Amino acid sequence: MGQSGARLVPDISARNIEIRYSFTGAQLLLFGAILYPGGRAPDRPLDVVVVLKGPVQPMIVREKEKVAGIWMNADSQRFASAPSYYAVASNRPLQQIVDERTAAVYELGLQNLQLSPGGGAQPDRARRFESGLLDLRTRQGLYAENGNGVEISDRVLYRARITIPSQVPVGTYETETFLIDRGKVIAASTKEVEVRKTGFERFVAMAARRHGFLYGLAAVLLSLGLGWGASALFGRRG
Repeated sequence: MGQSGARLVPDISARNIEIRYSFTGAQLLLFGAILYPGGRAPDRPLDVVVVLKGPVQPMIVREKEKVAGIWMNADSQRFASAPSYYAVASNRPLQQIVDERTAAVYELGLQNLQLSPGGGAQPDRARRFESGLLDLRTRQGLYAENGNGVEISDRVLYRARITIPSQVPVGTYETETFLIDRGKVIAASTKEVEVRKTGFERFVAMAARRHGFLYGLAAVLLSLGLGWGASALFGRRG
């Protein structure tokens, strides 16, 4: 029974995620249903992969080495368009669902992200820095891959939970859901999620963006004021 006419009906638990001073992270629920031609599910199970991707941004990765007992920047690599956040979840490990070509086309999995290293880097050098970027972002909680993160019920309903860390950058995020049958993507859908700052954090972010010089001057004056206050306080105690 062919499933080329199958459709996804996706939804997400929140269209907006607000970052306040007390924000410690959140969980986003991606869920939905699979609609089959004629309303009949196939005899074989299909696979579902969900992706949450943040805005792309230029990024510089620096390589350090120890010189005379001091860690110093030895080399660096600029990436023109790396995702600020990336998480992928599937009902089983990706290598069991799609081949390398399909994974690369749809950027499924950390090793298949198109990071666009700049400067005409040599392949070996580019791979070294790409590995360093992936490792750094994974340790920061900004990149994640979960090969057991999607639950499928009765071959019709699916759901996945993706963690949003506290240090996540703001912007428009895109959720992608892929329905896969015997290694081929037969349906896909997208939705957007807005991650934004609110309250005082939003005021500070807007001030920094719109009035960079005044914001920088205020930050310097505030630092000087705090330094003077601390000096006066401890001097009085002495």
